[in-house]
Amino acid sequence: MAEQEIDCIFCKIIRNEEPSEKIYEDDDVTCIKDINPVSTHHYLILPNKHIRNAKELKPEDSDLFNKIVATVDIISEKLNLNPASTRTGFHWPPFNTVNHLHLHVISPIEKMNLMRKMMFKYNSYWFVSVSMKFYYILQILCKKNYYTLPTSFYRLTMSSLA
Repeated sequence: MAEQEIDCIFCKIIRNEEPSEKIYEDDDVTCIKDINPVSTHHYLILPNKHIRNAKELKPEDSDLFNKIVATVDIISEKLNLNPASTRTGFHWPPFNTVNHLHLHVISPIEKMNLMRKMMFKYNSYWFVSVSMKFYYILQILCKKNYYTLPTSFYRLTMSSLA
C-alpha cells in the first residue's frame, strides 16, 4: 500500500474505511464521484500515495502524475465523456479544500453555473490545468539540470498559454 495519512478522508476512502462511489481504482490511483458535483459528471482522481496538494507534486512523482492524467482517458472512455466539453485541473493551494492531491474531471462544462465556472476557471490563482502543472514540473527539472527543453518547446508552450 502506498504511503498514506491516518486521518486524511481521501486516504480513508482509498483504504475503504469511508464510503464513496468508486469509478475506477488500481495500485496507483482511485477515481471517485465528487460529493458536491458542479456538473452532470464530476469526478476526483486521487493518487493512492498521500501528496498534500498540487504544489507538493515533485519531479520524482512524474510517473504517478502521468498515471493520474492517463486515468482521465480511462474515465472519459468508460463514461463516454466528450473531451471538448470536459475540464480537468487541480485546485492550487491555499484554495484546496482537502489536503490530498486530487484532479477534478468535470463534464459537460456547459452545465456549470457562472459561479462554478469561476471556481474552476483554468489557470487562475486557485485552479490550474494539467498542462500548467506539467509545465511547472518541467521548469523544476530544468532548474535542477535533470532535463533540458528544446527552445521550440518554450515557444509552443507560451503560445498555447496565451
